[in-house]
Formats: sequence, C-alpha cells, structure tokens
Amino acid sequence: MILLLESLHPDAEVLLERCAPLLRAADPNGAQTPSTDVRAILTRGRGRVTEALMSSFPNLSVIGRGGAGTDNIDTNAAARRNIPVIFAPGLNSRTVAEHTLALMLDLVRHITPWVNACSEGRWEDRARYSGGELAGATLGIIGYGSIGRRVARLANAFEMKVIVAARQEKAIACEYPTLPLEEFLPIADVVTLHLPLTKQTEGILGKNEIARMKPTACIVNTARGALIDQAALRVALLEDRLGGFAADVLDVEPPSADDPLLKNPRVLLTPHVASLTLATYREMCIFVAENVVAVLEQRAPVKKSLLR
Repeated sequence: MILLLESLHPDAEVLLERCAPLLRAADPNGAQTPSTDVRAILTRGRGRVTEALMSSFPNLSVIGRGGAGTDNIDTNAAARRNIPVIFAPGLNSRTVAEHTLALMLDLVRHITPWVNACSEGRWEDRARYSGGELAGATLGIIGYGSIGRRVARLANAFEMKVIVAARQEKAIACEYPTLPLEEFLPIADVVTLHLPLTKQTEGILGKNEIARMKPTACIVNTARGALIDQAALRVALLEDRLGGFAADVLDVEPPSADDPLLKNPRVLLTPHVASLTLATYREMCIFVAENVVAVLEQRAPVKKSLLR
C-alpha cells in the first residue's frame, strides 16, 4: 500500500499504482489511516510526515515528497529508522528563477498596480507613473545553489550588478563578489533569498538585518517564508523602511485575511506557485514516483541530472 497525503500529478500516480494500491489520506497529515500495511508515504508541501506517523506503519520503506525541499518531513526520524527520503532538489531551479525575476520586474516597475489602473479605465493615471529599472541595480543573492546561480545569470541579462552573501557555515565557489551579510545588505538594491529552511537559516533576515538595508531596497523571497522575521518585515514596510516586498512563500500559508501584507501597495504575493508550471510539476512528481517505486522494488534509483 502507498499512502498519498496529497495528490500528485496523474502520470506519477499511475506509476505508483502499477507498483502497489494507492490509499488517499482523509486529511494531509495521515490521521486515522484505515490500514497499517503502508510501505510508502508521499506528500507535497502541506502533508507533514512526522515520527508519530512513521510509527503507525511497521512496514514503511520509503518517504517521497513531490517538491524540492523536505521541511515538512522529520528527516532525522526517518534516518533513525533507515527510511530513505526521496525528493527533487534542483528540478525546479529554472521555473523558480523565472518566477523570481518576474516578481522582481513587477515590483520594481510597478506593473500590477498599473495593469489594474488600465483595466479600471484609469488610463490617465499614467501621468503619475514612476517605475524603476533593473539595469544598473545591485542584486544581492542569499543562497547560491542551483536556483541562486540561475537567478544570477538572468540578472546579468538585465544588466544588474550581482553580489552574493558569504555564509560562515558554508564556503561557496562563486564568480561574483562575495561579502559577509552585514556588508552585503547596505549596498543591495534588491535582496533575493534561495536557501533551504534549517535551524541555521531560519530568520536569517531579522530585525537587525532589515535595518541595515537601504530604505528603498526590495526583498524577494521564493524560498521559504520563515527565512524572514515576518513581524520585523511587516513593521519595516509599515514604517517605510523598505521599498517593497515580493514573495511566493510566507511563514503561514495561506495568510490570515487580516494580514497587513495583503493590503500593502508595496507588496506582491503569489500563492506558492513558483514551481507549479505544468512541465516542472509533472517532472518533479514523476522523478519522485520513479525513485519511490525503485526503492519498493529493491532496484537502483533512477539516474537524472538535478541541475537543469
């Protein structure tokens, strides 16, 4: 039996069902699953795979996540039980990088407000337009993995100056200037985050870090919401100490209806869709499904380059 905490791409579900019957959880956390004969658990971004859930299934052999991260899976508990965790790091690098640049362009050029003005018949509002430009601006990248590197290449095409934050706990090979975070923040016009969420990276942009930024600077986050101290972010925006904020992720998803970010004219939010293009979503789900089946059938994992 294969337990699905959330649906996957239909093509991935077909692959899984050829290996074993699918059991769909009544809720995304697997509560009250009617069978203990579960050999694999698959989830996406909402369903949490906890140690307690793993303990419910004595024959559990593999866990899969149809996405690029594992922050909703207790990977330490899985390691203690010798249960492999399959996910798809790197497969979303192209589409998340594109989404990052799209948010950046929209934020700096103020595209969405002016689309709204046009659709509402306020064409003459163009007399008040005052958008910025990416060319010549300094882009600060925090997290120089596959997505961060691709964002840097796209930023080059827009004639931006790229700098990369050097992290003490991780040395990086980089063709761009690298600076400690405290030196990096005051000179960046746009800061973009591309880090996994860990104990070391949680709140990496906190009150003190945001205070170091230019009052005209913008933050773009397509990684994980909790990388930013959300309370400090909201205060900085309210007090006009940030030029803008654009994100595909928040610390609480979906946000509450009274979240001030939803009403702030200098904020752009998308609902965690950066990697959900048809092609990339299918590819991630297929990759994870193929590898889960390989584990269940005691075969070697599927070989595929993760950096596109």
